[in-house]
Amino acid sequence: MANIRDSLNSLATAIEELQQSQTVQEIEILDRSLSGNKINGGKITNFASAGIKDEARSTVVLVKEDGLYVDNVYTPKIGNSLSVSGDLKVDGEVHATRLHVDEISADIRNERTSPLEFKGEQGPSYGKGLIWTGGDYAKQLVLQSNPDRVWSTEHIDLNGGKEYKINNATVLSENSLGSTIVNSNLRRLGALDSLTVNGGIRIDEFIVYDDATQRLGIGTEDPNGMLSLNSFDHEFVIDPTNAKQWKLGTYSTSELQIITDDTARIVVGANGHIKVTSKTSFMQKVGIGVNNFAEDVDLTVAGSVRFENKKFEVNESIPTSGSYIKGDIVWNANPQPGGYVGWICVREGTPGEWKPFAQIAT
Repeated sequence: MANIRDSLNSLATAIEELQQSQTVQEIEILDRSLSGNKINGGKITNFASAGIKDEARSTVVLVKEDGLYVDNVYTPKIGNSLSVSGDLKVDGEVHATRLHVDEISADIRNERTSPLEFKGEQGPSYGKGLIWTGGDYAKQLVLQSNPDRVWSTEHIDLNGGKEYKINNATVLSENSLGSTIVNSNLRRLGALDSLTVNGGIRIDEFIVYDDATQRLGIGTEDPNGMLSLNSFDHEFVIDPTNAKQWKLGTYSTSELQIITDDTARIVVGANGHIKVTSKTSFMQKVGIGVNNFAEDVDLTVAGSVRFENKKFEVNESIPTSGSYIKGDIVWNANPQPGGYVGWICVREGTPGEWKPFAQIAT
């Protein structure tokens, strides 16, 4: 006990001397190395080294077996590649030389100074473009193949006064087709104010104009005249034969009817016979079988005539051949005084029996 008492007295004396001392002598630490031999589980404050300065008053960095835990990191630059496994939130701006993403969900305004580019891994970026989801289906404006084209699921509506152009030439405006549109497969047209066609025309496989032969066929692809109307085995044509003549009629072996009120008035048979089926009135002189006929008669006939089933002809004598019936008359072509005006058949036959009539006075 005496030893303990002596030691405490010595300590008290030393403390008193230290308090009364005017200067505190600096303690020189000869060993400045820091190792686990010097620190084990203790706390160091205001720590500083050539590469580290500690000003924290609470725990900021926690090191565990699975990694480094820190609440806030302030650094102007990360010098190596960085992989973020979780979410990344940036309150400020992100400046990137190139940005690769699999999906973007944003409701922001994009300001760009370069084109929006879609890159394919081994070829064109088919199926990539603009896609609007929501609703009954996804609205798309994307690149498609076979052939390569920009494809849209929706209508494309231009503002009034704007045009569709190809190679800076208008192909479609609000109310007209461009002048470069020369080929078309239009199926339906409204009312046309005017129409100019160069070349052939084909309408419903029924009306055909062949610009090579300059012939128009209705109901036929092979017209036999400048204008041809065909129905089954019948063909009606209008065609010039030379510079001053035209032909009109049936090209096939069928009769031609000229009608009014849906009634045939004049019928030209397939054999060339002409039949008038109704009353006929000629307002001018008529000639039959003659090129030039006298103007002092209404009817000029080059040959024999028959009316009321009686034949009238002109000759210098009675007939010596031919068939005649009773009442047929042959007018004397060379009447002389004392002769006769003509001869009349009194018995039919070939040529029949004839008697003179109307003796001419001498």
